[in-house]
Amino acid sequence: MRTKLLALLLLALPMVSFAQNTPVGTWTTIDDKTDKPKSVVEIYQAKDGSLAGRVNEILQSDRGPNPVCDKCSGDRKDKPVKGMVILWGIRQDGESWEGGKILDPASGKVYSVRVTPIEGGKKLEVRGYIGFSMLGRNQVWVRR
Repeated sequence: MRTKLLALLLLALPMVSFAQNTPVGTWTTIDDKTDKPKSVVEIYQAKDGSLAGRVNEILQSDRGPNPVCDKCSGDRKDKPVKGMVILWGIRQDGESWEGGKILDPASGKVYSVRVTPIEGGKKLEVRGYIGFSMLGRNQVWVRR
């Protein structure tokens, strides 16, 4: 019985490792300029099978504890950042997820995005860019 239990446990370990090598989960966003935590974002699977991300908590903001997206356009204009979907439409492409968009609530600008789990899925490299991936900037988010 112990041998069977041990074998089952050993078979399950790679699946646990694989499950963590995905962007799905809760992340602390780290400002790429100050290196300070800014918010908590939950990345989840959307109804269409792509991944999306919603701001669950504001940790630090120059615009107070409950900032609104005053520079956004459309239906996000003047809406609270907390609860806002800021990442949408990404799909797996090899070891990265891309093809979607990310919103910077501070500027109201929308960028193309690529996210890549790093360090065994403990961190997430988030690259926002315009046009070519080379023309952009990175943030590293930390899994909670």
